[in-house]
Formats: sequence, structure tokens, C-alpha cells
Amino acid sequence: MRAHPIYFLRMTGLLDGISLLVLLGIAMPLKYIWGFDRAVTIVGSIHGGIFCLYAAAILYAAIRVKWSLLWSAAAVIAAFVPFGNFVLDWKLKKVQAGYSLRTFNYSVLVYSIVFFSFFDLFSQLPVMSTFAASVGASSFIVGFVIGLYSLSNTFGNILSGIMTDRIGPFKILMAGLLLSSTALLLYHFVEEPLLLIIVRILHGFVAGLIVPAAFTFSANTTINEQQGKKVAFTGTFVGLAAIIGPAFSGIMASKTSVPFVFTCVAVLGFALAILSAIFLSKYKIPKKEKGEAAVPLAGSIWNAGVIKAYGGAFFLMFSQGVIAYLLPLHVQSLGYDSRLSGTLMSTFGIIAVLIFVLPTNRIFDRIAPSITLALGIGLMGLSQLLISQATTTLTLYSVLGLYGVGFAFLFPSINTMLIRATPAELRGKAYGYFYAFFSLGVVVGSSLLGWLPFNTFQGFMFTGAVLLLFAAFVALNGKKDRALSY
Repeated sequence: MRAHPIYFLRMTGLLDGISLLVLLGIAMPLKYIWGFDRAVTIVGSIHGGIFCLYAAAILYAAIRVKWSLLWSAAAVIAAFVPFGNFVLDWKLKKVQAGYSLRTFNYSVLVYSIVFFSFFDLFSQLPVMSTFAASVGASSFIVGFVIGLYSLSNTFGNILSGIMTDRIGPFKILMAGLLLSSTALLLYHFVEEPLLLIIVRILHGFVAGLIVPAAFTFSANTTINEQQGKKVAFTGTFVGLAAIIGPAFSGIMASKTSVPFVFTCVAVLGFALAILSAIFLSKYKIPKKEKGEAAVPLAGSIWNAGVIKAYGGAFFLMFSQGVIAYLLPLHVQSLGYDSRLSGTLMSTFGIIAVLIFVLPTNRIFDRIAPSITLALGIGLMGLSQLLISQATTTLTLYSVLGLYGVGFAFLFPSINTMLIRATPAELRGKAYGYFYAFFSLGVVVGSSLLGWLPFNTFQGFMFTGAVLLLFAAFVALNGKKDRALSY
């Protein structure tokens, strides 16, 4: 029984829970009451190391145990709640005998790689600006290095897509995981703005190799009738990264240091690289069955479905860039604490994850993706308009919840549309450009609204109008396509 993955999860969870209590109950009072600063540095570092082991145990259990992924989500959440690990251990001890081991699930490992990639991205958000300032960067350089990651990420996405089609997704995944984890360790050596710029370029570029290869691997190992549901499950891990990443880095950076936070993320990346080398290298993508519909090879990936998917990806992240830029300013103008911005962003992520993981995910295989795409982008546009009018915490949470519904409809739709519009032989390139549009959307969204002479109200109204126009275009175009098919 001791070799059971749940046993390792329980033991590392208890160690994580104890180290968290020592950090909060002993180290922090020593620092803030008696002025012993090193207590938090030492205990925080130990707690961070234990958390990395705990995260690896969660990943291992998710891969080997026949249970719901909700257990993995609960295990992650418990790590941030005092005594949460002890409650989880009590629950797991009672159910451990009821769960058997399963053969290796390749999908869970690919989901975990997607989680790592977005966890890496979202963990940077709360700490990168302060870290840049701490090494002497001017306000201009601070903004520059934040956008520089997404810009260099774009080139990594494109190269990943091209090389994935040539040599297969496995080698690109391995290169991305190893190089990204190594790049995260380079932040320990950053002591001046120039070095930070160089590291950001390298980090963004090599991190861009991962996601197109991961999504290509997932798409090529799934039958057509289940693509929408599987993409929704993948979106669950993106949503979890959006919820957990900022909270983890914000808390850990305040107790230790920003480079140590990135080291914890790097440990997760190296662990995934080892698991990928063991398991994914043996996996053979099944050949297409006779009679299965195929998309004709025309030498180009550009068609109506692909263009709509790329447009959806761009405007999804354009909207995200606007939210990241304007929402904190709007919350501040209303007189609320800045912490409200973080909880509001978590709200939309939680709503999206629930739609991804609950039976509602079946809708993505039963309704045409063009319809759910138009609905999703329309709800996000409506939310942008409503945010400008929201003045109370209740209305802000309600509107961000609606935004989460739109995000949940949009993300699987554009992925499913892309998969159905491209042949497997060109899917790597298609996903490379797809995530390049993702990265460009973030850059354009935040920078355009910063450049235009808009206040927060006008910025939200402008963004909402743009999104609704794109939703109308997709809806009308989809209706035209259905009319021609009759």
C-alpha cells in the first residue's frame, strides 16, 4: 500500500501543510513582531521546496490513479489554505483503498504540460514588474520587458508549429520543457536591466515551443467526435493555471524571492520532461481509420475555418490584455482595494473551469463551433460594456462571471474549429500560427488601449464594440455557410 500514489500524495501534502503553518505561525511573527527577517527567508525556501515535491505527487497521482481530476484540483487548492492539507489527508485516507491504479494516461500528461506552460506565464504577472524595478529598470523598461515575453513567445510559437510538422510533437515538447525550465533558472543571475531583457527574450522564445506541440499531440490522438470535449478539458488546465499561478507567485515571492518562485516552476518543468521522456516517447499516434473524413491537402492551412479560429484567438487575448490593463484602474477609480482586481480575475477563471469540467462540456461536440464561437465572443464583448457601468462589488463579480462564461464558450470553440479545418499533416504549423495570434492579442490589447486617448470607461466601451462586431461577423458568416450547405 505504501507504494500507492495516493500515499505519496498524502505524505507530501502533510509536509506541505506543516511547513505552511510554520511559515504563517512562527516565521512570520518572528519577522514582523521581533524583526528576525531571515526566519521567513529560510522557512519560505523550505516550504517552496516541499511544495514542488507536493506538486509532483499531485501530478503523479493524476496520471496513475483512476479518479476524478477534481481530486487533483482540490489537492492544489488545499496547499493555499491553512489546515487544508490535513482535511484532504483525512478524506484521502478514507477513500485510498477504493481507487485502483490505471495504465498510463497520455492525455493527463499532455494536460499537465499545458498547465505548466500557462502556469509559467500566469505566475509572472504579479511579480515581473516589481522584479524589473528591483534590478534598476525604469518605468519604460518595466513595461517593455513585460510585453517582450509575449512578443518573443510569438516567434517560438511559429517555429514550434513548423518543426512539429517536420519532426513530430514529442521532440519539440522535450526541447520546450527543458529549455523553458533552464531559462527560468537564469533569473537568479539577473542584476541589471540589460540582462533581464536578454533573459526575457530567451524565456519567451523557448516557452513558445511548448503549447503548439502539446495541442498538436492532443489533437492528433483524439477521434473527431470527442475533440470539443477534450479541448474543454484542456481548457480546464489553462483555467487552473490562471487561478493558481498568480496566487502562488504572489504569496511565495512575498515570503522568499522572485527567482526562487521561478525555480519552483522550473522544477515542475524538469519533472514533466522526465515523465515525457519515459512515457510519451513510446506513444505512437494511431493511423487514420478507413472511411474517416479527411481535410484535403492544399499546401496551405489558410481557409475560412482557420481564419475564424485565428480571429477568435486574437480577440480572446486582445480582450484579456484590455482586462489586465483597465480592470485594476477601474477598480482603483471606484475606491476599492487593489486586491479586488485579483479576486475578480480569479472569478472568471473559476466560472470557466466549472463549465469546462462539468457535463456542460458536451455542448462543444453537439453544437457547431462557429455558433459557440460567436456566442462566446459576444458574451465577452457584452461583459466589457457592462464592466464600464459596474460600480459595486456585486455587479463587478456578476459581470466577470459572465465574462468567464464567454471565455469558456470561446476557448474550446476556436480550438475545435482549427482542428476540424486542418489535416494532421499541417496541424503543427496551424497551431504555431494560432498561438502566435494569442501572443499578439495580448500585446495589441494592452498597448493599443494605452496609446489611444481613452479613459477606462471609453476603453471598455471600445473593446466591447470591437468584440461584438467580430461576433456578428462570425454569426453571419456561419449562417451563410449553413445556407450554402443545403
